[in-house]
This record gives sequence, structure tokens and C-alpha cells, in this order.
Amino acid sequence: MATYVVLLGPPGAGKGTQAELISAELGIPHISTGDLFRAMKTQDTPLARRVQAIMATGALVDDATTVEVLKERLVQPDCRERGALLDGFPRTQPQAEALDRLLAEEFGAQVDVAVLLDVSEEEAVRRISGRRVCPECHRIYHVEDNPPRQPGICDDDGAELIQRPDDRPEVVKERYRLYLDKTAPLIDYYRQKGVLREVDACRPIEMITPDLVKAIRAYAAG
Repeated sequence: MATYVVLLGPPGAGKGTQAELISAELGIPHISTGDLFRAMKTQDTPLARRVQAIMATGALVDDATTVEVLKERLVQPDCRERGALLDGFPRTQPQAEALDRLLAEEFGAQVDVAVLLDVSEEEAVRRISGRRVCPECHRIYHVEDNPPRQPGICDDDGAELIQRPDDRPEVVKERYRLYLDKTAPLIDYYRQKGVLREVDACRPIEMITPDLVKAIRAYAAG
């Protein structure tokens, strides 16, 4: 049975990490709109060329085009059979409403469960601003949670670790504020539909995953 899951949460909540773990556990395809857009950079279709033109200007891909990209993925056999675990979409209520229309009109389906991975701004800043990346092998460390053996130096190749510009504390705080402004209203949207499940994401990864799996199984079955 196809199951449609939406993952919500602020930057630093671990949505991507958990999505991969849940996808492997439940066999539901993990769909990241960011990954879909990146894949289109090398494709030569009318839709891909339209996305490429938008991204070349530095603008955000509009909602209607994003839904087209998502639909193109959802009609693939694995999604038709198993559904989708959506990571990165929807981000706003108009996008959520567009997703509802797409699922209803094309698949006779709806969002079965929206899971909120909740994490405080303080913890989000700690997690993201503590990340360090090797510019050579791209291995990711964390100054507190996963430090290299020698501070500031990659264990694998000895390169000096860097902090990505988007990982600076002031940038993370701005991203968190943007989330509260644009995405947080989706919490009430899905709560009113009776499909919202909240999970404390301030815990270790291995403690969060079982709660997510349990929530998805319970709502999908109900």
C-alpha cells in the first residue's frame, strides 16, 4: 500500500538523516526536492530546461514547477507502489494545498502522516554551526559530537577543515527565523487534518528513528 509521509522541522532537526533511515526501514522512497532539482541540471527535457533556466537566475523554483517536478517522480513505479517520504516539500501552506490536490487528482491519495521533528533554535545553532567539512574528501565532522582526532584536521587526508558559509551561527539563526515565518504554519495545517505527529528531535539519532517508524506505521494503518 502506498503511504505518503511529510517530514517537517527546522534546520538542524535531522530530516535528511532520518528520511534515509526510515526509507531503508519501511521501504518508502525518500524524495528530496533539492535532490530532484540537482538531478535536473544534467537532464535534457522541457521541464528540466525550464528548471535550469530558473536556477540560472538565482531565483527559487516556483510552486507550480516544483509540483510538476514532484509529479514526474511520483508517477514512477516505486512511488506508485510504495508512496513517498517527502523531505523539503511542502515548505508553505500553498505548497501543502498543491500537494493535496496532486495526490488526490493523480493518485486518489492524501498525506497519511506529517511528522514534526522538533528542535529548539539553540540546539539547531549548536548542531549546524559546529559542523566542519574536509575540502578534499568532503567528510563531515562536528566539533562536539563527532570531532576529528586532531582539532581542525581531517582524519583521512590531513587537510584543514572548514566551516561552510551557510553553517555560521548568524546564518543558521536567519534560516530558523525563516522556518518559523514560512514553514511553521504547516504544523497547524496538518494538525487540523488530524495527521500530525510530533517527535522530540533533540535526542540521539538512534532514539528518534524508532519513534518515527512507529508513528508512520500507526498513522498509515489507521
